[in-house]
Amino acid sequence: MLQPGLKRRLTRVFVAGAAVAALGASSAFAAPAVIAEPSATTIPGVDEIVHSPNLRSIANIPQQGPFTKDSTGTDIAFTKGHAIIGTYDGFNVYDVRNPYRPKIVSQVLCPGGQNDVSISGDLLFLSTDASRSDNSCASVAKPASDKTAWEGIKIFDISNLAAPKYVAAVETDCGSHTNTLVPDKRGKDVYIYVSSYAPAANLPDCQPPHDKLSIVKVPLKDPAKASLVATPVLFPDGGNAGGDNPDGTRRSATTGCHDLTALPEKDLMAGACMGDGVLIDISDRLKPRVLNRVQDNVNFAFWHSATFNNDATKIVFTDELGGGGMATCLEKFGSTRGANGIYEITGRGDNRKLEFRSYYKIPRLQSETENCVAHNGSLIPVPGKDIMVQSWYQGGVSVWDFTDSKKPKEIAYWERGPLSTEKLVGGGTWSAYWYNGHIFSSDIVKGLDVLDLNDWRTFPAKFVRQNQFNAQTQYKLHPGFNN
Repeated sequence: MLQPGLKRRLTRVFVAGAAVAALGASSAFAAPAVIAEPSATTIPGVDEIVHSPNLRSIANIPQQGPFTKDSTGTDIAFTKGHAIIGTYDGFNVYDVRNPYRPKIVSQVLCPGGQNDVSISGDLLFLSTDASRSDNSCASVAKPASDKTAWEGIKIFDISNLAAPKYVAAVETDCGSHTNTLVPDKRGKDVYIYVSSYAPAANLPDCQPPHDKLSIVKVPLKDPAKASLVATPVLFPDGGNAGGDNPDGTRRSATTGCHDLTALPEKDLMAGACMGDGVLIDISDRLKPRVLNRVQDNVNFAFWHSATFNNDATKIVFTDELGGGGMATCLEKFGSTRGANGIYEITGRGDNRKLEFRSYYKIPRLQSETENCVAHNGSLIPVPGKDIMVQSWYQGGVSVWDFTDSKKPKEIAYWERGPLSTEKLVGGGTWSAYWYNGHIFSSDIVKGLDVLDLNDWRTFPAKFVRQNQFNAQTQYKLHPGFNN
């Protein structure tokens, strides 16, 4: 997800590309003609689609209604055969039970960037990481230097997906860039772990050092009583101090976390915390304990997100070099910058450690006008295999196998050509997740894409069905799994 400063700047840049989305209506349409299997150095034309033979587009719904012109598409959560996709101006609810003909069910205008979403039952949690005049959906932008400005978590009742209702909001320090849902062990409450960062001395509600996260407790029977219940410090020593990497790019200092991914069944959480990759024990939901921390002060610039494998023996961390606003899929950056880092979890109990195994980066070069870097993805539930689908902004969607931690390999891909050949125009796929047999991608400019993966290596995943799916709250998956 885009870093503060970059995210606000890029919101304006995205306007030019979003004009293409206005051409669509509310129904899905077939993908245009494609060129399959280009070489690693071939750059497709503007909006031209290229893909491997085993991955194809089956539907697209452009941004429309209140989100047509300049709304940046963000993250996705799923419930009851519906995909809910955040935008910087609110969120869209899509019925995807027929993936060939997805349709918009409702649109909620609620500005506040970046509006990442997670779902628990009939509740939706929306992250606000842009200072606003108040916590309502009618708020306007307000400087974060103003003490009265608001940022945090909003809660909606989505029992009627056609008419979501605003329920409550909880303010958190430095806002909520992303959020991670963790159920309590009694089943009566859920906890929302809020990731936020980038403090500054002139921001009254975001003071340095901010080496913590915020935990919001939501009573499931009375979500209006949600409240901030803990602010545990993860980095009492301050974490990574930041600095320059060997190639001259800047390495981020640790000030909180960008993204947290929970594995509640194992009482584990993985933190991508700007300058640190972290393995966390959450057996006590309000007192998370750091088990192990790793740094990569040669190749990683910004630890962005994390994904466990199905057996909780590995974690894939992403490096969002350039904050999502740079063209880093270029020869000069090589295969280890702006890439994934694959780590294995060794040892037991409090002696568990993260051990580096390899990097993975898409094998196709992109142009100077395409923002491209490792971004959000999820596991594809294949027994005995570690296979992931992942977004790379304008690098497109990549499906790759890391069963052999030291030799990851791509098995499928799909991407559009650049939005412009004259200048860098931000766009591409923000999140790509597997849900109920298909890949769903939230494109920053182009809206919802639905892809069909037809490959013998992932065929068993076609039979997995889930009622609810949050990429940042993982559960062990297997054929026939239903939650």
